[in-house]
Amino acid sequence: MLFGRYINQYYLKYALFFLIGIAALLGVDYLQLLIPEYLGEVVSILQNNGDTDRIITLGLYVLLVAGGLFLGRFIWRVALFDASFRIETDLRKRMFLKAEVLPRQYYHENKVGGVMSWFTNDLETLSEYFSWGTLMLVDAIFLSVFTVYKMINLDLVMSIICLVPLLLIVVWGALAEKFIMNKWQERQKAYDSLYDFAQENFTGIRVIKAFVKEVNEIRAFAKVARKNADVNISFVKLSVLFDVFIEVVIALIFAMVVFFGGWFALSFINGTPVILFGHAIELKADKLIEFIGYLDILIWPMIAMGQIITMRSRSRVSLNRISAFLDTPIVVQSPANAIKLEAVTGEIEYRNFNFAFPNSSQESLKNINLKINTGESVGIIGKIGSGKTTLVNVLLMIYNLEPGTLFVDGHDITTLDIHSLRDHIAYVPQDNFLFSDTIQNNINFGLSDGTLESAKAGAEFAGVADDINHFSDGYQTITGERGVTLSGGQKQRISIARAYVKNSPILILDDSVSAVDSKTEEAILHNIANERKDKTTLVVASRVSTVAHMDKIIVLNDGQLEAFDTPKNLLKTSPTYQKMVKLQELEREVEGGQYDGR
Repeated sequence: MLFGRYINQYYLKYALFFLIGIAALLGVDYLQLLIPEYLGEVVSILQNNGDTDRIITLGLYVLLVAGGLFLGRFIWRVALFDASFRIETDLRKRMFLKAEVLPRQYYHENKVGGVMSWFTNDLETLSEYFSWGTLMLVDAIFLSVFTVYKMINLDLVMSIICLVPLLLIVVWGALAEKFIMNKWQERQKAYDSLYDFAQENFTGIRVIKAFVKEVNEIRAFAKVARKNADVNISFVKLSVLFDVFIEVVIALIFAMVVFFGGWFALSFINGTPVILFGHAIELKADKLIEFIGYLDILIWPMIAMGQIITMRSRSRVSLNRISAFLDTPIVVQSPANAIKLEAVTGEIEYRNFNFAFPNSSQESLKNINLKINTGESVGIIGKIGSGKTTLVNVLLMIYNLEPGTLFVDGHDITTLDIHSLRDHIAYVPQDNFLFSDTIQNNINFGLSDGTLESAKAGAEFAGVADDINHFSDGYQTITGERGVTLSGGQKQRISIARAYVKNSPILILDDSVSAVDSKTEEAILHNIANERKDKTTLVVASRVSTVAHMDKIIVLNDGQLEAFDTPKNLLKTSPTYQKMVKLQELEREVEGGQYDGR
């Protein structure tokens, strides 16, 4: 059996399935032992000039046994495989729920390909153990015990001749298990690397094609695949060596039974039975046939014993990998007695706020002090790497923060229920992730009761309605994985529409209009000003024109707050803002226009 903190509960939860399956297996094992008895009796009848009626009766018995075997095997397959699939489903659901609450940092440190292999390859390995492994374990124990008991009752000496070599299989299995586990661990790691490489290439296929690097990537993939193949071949060699040893031992046992059994039976027929340890061996021909029948039945449990050792070794490795994933601590979570936000107004305040990413000694934000009032539209600008995205991301509690440094509606953010906090924030990230679903469902993603009308309203707000109407399937157009069928500007605007229809008191746009033309940008900003007058809006931008008409602008410089004021005042007080305005004026002059910085 396989035990672990995350699977022990399933033996009790699905005990009925396991009990029915094991009971059916025991019935099958018992019925199999009747066939050698019937064969031995048939040989005995033929030796004594045959009772035809009895032979016919025995034939009917064999047919009944065959029917019982069919029914029993059907029952145990349904019961055990159903239990294994249910366990796999429960574990996958538990892993998925765990994956949802793990912090972003975890996915920076662990590649997606490796995580996916735990959800597929390792779970399938465990599922296989709960189905076929249970079968092999029951047969290896009970069928072996039943068969050996029958063999000993038939002839003790012949049984000893068979059983002594069988002990070699047990010893060999104990020695080989650790080596098999190590090889399987190497095999799984190689599989993770292969999965990682393939996933990364499929995700970046457009870049690969754009730079005409298909041949290079194929060669690189060939190296990873070759390493994976070499590790798999190494594992298979060890498994085959283990299986071959068992097959050789079984063949030797058969040869010994045929040789010694034939000698004993012939000596008895000639009237000179063999004497061993003062005991005359009286082995008749019918008993020899019956004994060989039992030995034939014993072959499967011996093979199963070898396979269960290999399968258990693989399953232990897979369980350890899954357990390590489920044991990952949830670093960011709601505190005990967390406050659930209701009727949020959108007031945000940073008090001596400092932030450094996990495992980093350098602070990304330093001594930030500012207050955003309810209903204000605030722009955030600064050089690349100045901390603009970090300043808004911390509002979503993606990372743990110092208590007493960040407040929403006067509540310390570290005391809030994370789900209720995020429920009151609509967020448009830089990468504009879209699901492989219809445009309508992507826009209505944040709504529990989204309709076509709500999707259209969001599209109108984001200036993408005309684009969608030109698609052949309109709002039912499938965006493809990560929105692959759409342009960068279309993805950005659909992401903005998704945030808008959520109608949250706080809206965050993280450089979300960088891929649209200036006319569309102005339309979106105009809609924000008109339709979100009483709601707080934060806009991270790389262009001054994007935030020039906001109520206030936050200017960051190397993680520090350089200024927080109206655009007009910043032209007098902020060197960074002044420089950005001048650079944009030069750009406008080159393009033949003018820009006043307001």
